[in-house]
Amino acid sequence: MKVKVGGEVKEYQTVWMEEDVVCMIDQTTLPFEFSIHRARNVEEVAEAIMTMKVRGAPAIGVTACYGLAQAAIQNCSLPPDELKALLSKVAARFLATRPTAVDMKNMVTRVLETCEGLYSSKLIAQAVLHEARRIAQENVEACRKIGELGSSLISEGARILVHCNPGALGTVDYGTALSIVRFAHTQGKNIFVYVTETRPWLQGRLTSWELTQEGVPHCLIVDAAAGYYLQRGEIDVVLVGADRILPNGDVINKIGTYMLAVAAHENGVPFIVAAPTTTLDSSSSSLKVEERFPEEVTHVKGYNPELGETARVRIHPDVRAKNPAFDVTPAKYVTLIVTEKGIFKPDKIRT
Repeated sequence: MKVKVGGEVKEYQTVWMEEDVVCMIDQTTLPFEFSIHRARNVEEVAEAIMTMKVRGAPAIGVTACYGLAQAAIQNCSLPPDELKALLSKVAARFLATRPTAVDMKNMVTRVLETCEGLYSSKLIAQAVLHEARRIAQENVEACRKIGELGSSLISEGARILVHCNPGALGTVDYGTALSIVRFAHTQGKNIFVYVTETRPWLQGRLTSWELTQEGVPHCLIVDAAAGYYLQRGEIDVVLVGADRILPNGDVINKIGTYMLAVAAHENGVPFIVAAPTTTLDSSSSSLKVEERFPEEVTHVKGYNPELGETARVRIHPDVRAKNPAFDVTPAKYVTLIVTEKGIFKPDKIRT
């Protein structure tokens, strides 16, 4: 992705490895400050995922894979069986941080499978690192292909509504729904993007930040304004990502997605989901909707220009809050699903 740092445009990926350190763009400081977070051990990687320094289903999956590689490299002096047991424990630790998104489970399972049949700790560490890097590169290519395929669905002058941050920051690069936006913009389709704030973490700010880096015309709207613009006929298509897609085409995504899908359906606006095939839950495993900390709702973060720093303010001393992070959108409200393997009706989705 393009990032303007110190007046210079540079290319970054969301997460990568430097020797045995897992590096990532710290999303908790954006859009106020661009900084790199370096996680030097397993607990720091888990903490980064849990506190959303890195977020987005594919991005946290790749981060967990790099965390496994880190653990293997740092503990390759252990006997092979002990190292394999350790990696299984590390994988369980990572999976417990964000239980709803399925990419992490799919990716981590792949990494652990590379250890089977290996009886040298050094070879195990090499294999885990190689597989983690391969998964990361596959995500880059998948997201690029999603943009390439999905842009064919975007008409000249389209007004697009995007929820949450389905961008490069939520993947390794390009993004999912925002990959489609990027390609449509590059093709000169004269698009305009409405970006929902996406309470309570305000990931819409991240989407706005990405679109600003790319020079894509857009505006930020409160979540509750989406129905207003849909009803007025000012939205031509809704684009969202996904954290898990069930075999029947139901989509689990950031809280508020279901309301958008219903409103789009009511107003005859196409509702399109973009996600790599790592987001498909082929096992129909039980779904646990993550309930996050109430403080994410009861406190608001902003920027104080007078002090030149960010500030976190509690909205009321006595208020209580509930904070489900995701909801389920039934397949009947989904028009199309775009993956790197093609564009599908939700009941025809396949890996």
